[in-house]
Amino acid sequence: MRKYYEILGVSESASEQEINEAYKNLKAKYSKERFLEGEEGNRAAKNLTKLETAYQEIINSKKAYKEEGNSRVEDFSDIEVLIKKGDINGAQAKLDDMSERSAEWHYLQSVVFYKKNWTNESKKQLEIAMNMEPHNVKYSDAYTKLKQKMSFNDRQYQSGNANYNANPNDGTQRQMGGSDTNDCMNFCTTWCCMNLLCNMCCNCH
Repeated sequence: MRKYYEILGVSESASEQEINEAYKNLKAKYSKERFLEGEEGNRAAKNLTKLETAYQEIINSKKAYKEEGNSRVEDFSDIEVLIKKGDINGAQAKLDDMSERSAEWHYLQSVVFYKKNWTNESKKQLEIAMNMEPHNVKYSDAYTKLKQKMSFNDRQYQSGNANYNANPNDGTQRQMGGSDTNDCMNFCTTWCCMNLLCNMCCNCH
């Protein structure tokens, strides 16, 4: 493939714009010179043929690369299994190892943060996922449920019905379920609400 770039006089890292520009300029040059008499005209005609071949090979190669990239599907199944098993550290390690940060990556990162009781960080990751794929129902449903959960926690905190480690809006690590053993009903309600979101996050595939 390198020889084709050399024919166009550009590097292999050249942008499509640079490739098209080089092709256009050389084509105009060789098209004009091929009408010259003698060896100079013959050489220009041969160069024009080489140029057309090189350009088509480069364009086809770039097109194939794009199609391969678009058709490549990320596999998050291992991470989902780890989350369901409760191995949050293992799931986080696998997420950290992935170089691609797709919408699904941010969604699963949100689930991991939620499992760690980091609700504000979980919310931020869901917002990123929704911005990347605004029509994804799974993400929007998870976001709605998470906001309802956070609103519930906030009401509990403001009313003094739950013993939170911190204000629910401060972004620090805290117990989402509360720890007030004297208020069993509030604890159970919070736990059920949290369970609904976790089940939705991990089973909507």
